[in-house]
Amino acid sequence: MKKIFWSITFGVFLILYSCKNEKENLLVSDDLILVKGGAFINKKSKLYKTEALLDDFYIGRFEITQKEWVEIMGSNPSKFLGDNLPVEMVSWYDCIEYCIKKSKKEGLKPYYKIYKDSIDYFNKSEFDSIKWLVKIDPKANGYRLPTEIEWEYAATGGQLSKSYSYSGSNEVDHVSWYWRNCGDTLLIQNWDYRIIEKNNCCTHAIGGKIPNELGLYDMTGNVREWCGDWYEDNKIPSGYYRSQRGGGWIGVENFMKVSDRGYFEASGIGPDQGFRICRNKI
Repeated sequence: MKKIFWSITFGVFLILYSCKNEKENLLVSDDLILVKGGAFINKKSKLYKTEALLDDFYIGRFEITQKEWVEIMGSNPSKFLGDNLPVEMVSWYDCIEYCIKKSKKEGLKPYYKIYKDSIDYFNKSEFDSIKWLVKIDPKANGYRLPTEIEWEYAATGGQLSKSYSYSGSNEVDHVSWYWRNCGDTLLIQNWDYRIIEKNNCCTHAIGGKIPNELGLYDMTGNVREWCGDWYEDNKIPSGYYRSQRGGGWIGVENFMKVSDRGYFEASGIGPDQGFRICRNKI
């Protein structure tokens, strides 16, 4: 009987230890989570039952905060100030520079290289006055913006997805700071920016809502998040706009859904516009 008892006890210990290790392995650091690749299983995603297939990658648990931004960039462009608030008023180019500088600071090989004296002729936007040429090194281990497909895969919960409409819930208020709940009172009127301003609506500290299935926070709402891709659906690396996902505190409910796509010219900035970072799994 003792032998059976200790065999069962040891077996339970191994199972618990294995589960503990599996959970810990997902959390790479305080900042990054390993997302196991695969096909989309979230039925609310437009990529469900398509040929879209992802490799493993790392993605930030949170949106980049103002404290993190200042530590790398030296100044704070944000409208709403606070160390634990997401940085905003950052362009796509600003985010690329942040990724380069953070990579160098940590001894990683930068994923991006910016040529500020060269014009990107694949950039067709009439509103982007910068048009810096940005090249990538796909094999680099440095920080980068997520691709749109990576962003959506992570937001939908990856292989742990429960097919929520928003990132982590079917109830937008559980996971998101958006125009109705991010101010002094809960708004019940139709969307009106004058009402939003009067209600002192703004960003909120990261991690204030519940996470999604992967342990990622604020993938829905708070700030719109830049992605690395061109918005246009074509196989040629060119376009007018860069992709954004997740909606922001100004946005309506439909903009918060995991399948919704946003865009802006790469030089554009806004008080509801930030980002989170990724890394290749090498």
